[in-house]
Amino acid sequence: MLKDKTTAKKVRDDRLRKRIRERVRGTPERPRLHVFKSNTYVYTQVIDDRGGAVLLTASTLEKDFRAKAKSTKNKDACGLLGEILGKRLKAAKIDKVVFDRGTRSYHGNIKTLADAIRKEGIQF
Repeated sequence: MLKDKTTAKKVRDDRLRKRIRERVRGTPERPRLHVFKSNTYVYTQVIDDRGGAVLLTASTLEKDFRAKAKSTKNKDACGLLGEILGKRLKAAKIDKVVFDRGTRSYHGNIKTLADAIRKEGIQF
């Protein structure tokens, strides 16, 4: 039996992450867009799993983002981050990705981020 809530959550997240990664794989034609959300910041990476390379990144820590946004953790911030990432994907000529939400539910900030990326013309 697990003794505390932190250990139980870590075990649950590891199990969930493994289950998601069995289904979600990035290829050179359709890389994986991974989202990690901490309590303060949101980080995104576009990853080619076959080559083991990170193709693009965007986060709420960047100077480009900080110049435009007031906060780093609300829905408006996630929408702006999605626009920035969508433009970078278009510039890199990537129009299709596989969305990897990590251990987070697809609602709130994660959904706002995904909708903003879709508005830029990226398919997933």
